[in-house]
Amino acid sequence: MTNPWIASLLAMFIWWFSTGAILWRVKRADQGGADAHLWSVVLGLPLLVLGVWGVATTLDDHSVTGTYAAFLAALAIWGWIELAFLSGIITGPNTTPCPPYASQWSRFWRATGTIAWHEVLLIAALILLANASQGADNTTALWTFAILFFARLSAKLNLFFGVPRIHTEFLPTPLAHLSSHFRHARMNWVFPLSVTALTFAAACWMERAYSATTDAHLIGHVLLTALTLLALLEHWFMVLPLPDEKLWRWMLPASPPPADTTLLPRK
Repeated sequence: MTNPWIASLLAMFIWWFSTGAILWRVKRADQGGADAHLWSVVLGLPLLVLGVWGVATTLDDHSVTGTYAAFLAALAIWGWIELAFLSGIITGPNTTPCPPYASQWSRFWRATGTIAWHEVLLIAALILLANASQGADNTTALWTFAILFFARLSAKLNLFFGVPRIHTEFLPTPLAHLSSHFRHARMNWVFPLSVTALTFAAACWMERAYSATTDAHLIGHVLLTALTLLALLEHWFMVLPLPDEKLWRWMLPASPPPADTTLLPRK
């Protein structure tokens, strides 16, 4: 497990599989009863518990195994929070669509209101991780969560200011109103800043991996490099005409067939 190529492929697989698993779960809950989304979040709590336990037990573990475990623990915490968000359980006070002719400032506050509690939870989790990681030998979990946090914040800003390609079909029913806050546009001023920052961050992690003096530091920085490059790729997916939705669409449950209205009595 000290091969950097194996670490890179593992990060790529977990990114793809975990994204697909969460999308599958929320789409499956869409077809369930009224409480299906709530049960998804409740039954997913062991994922959060394992993530917190994993972070706590790896802070002073500077081995290769500890590095992988810290990486997975941070992803587990992030995954549960995203499941709670996409299930509509931890979102924000605003649950109504944005009026089509709202001003940009009004649209910004409305969009912020749709995700406010989710953002507060993410910020709180990041602060707790930063506090727990002070003076720790293994900070992989902190940096993993930080990359996910800032990359997701950047993606949300780009969706708000406008990008050419937005996959609203992946939004579950509880978040159907969220698409009204997105904007289709050829380009926005945030995008160049986003891809530049992510490219620079990936280069920094790559340099740290190249100059690593231990296998644990090498693998840790390779995992962070791969995760940052995947975040960069997700940003480019928003502007390039690539069929990236096919990466996960085949994993999602089939939508129920529309009701047959031919047998309904005519009025």
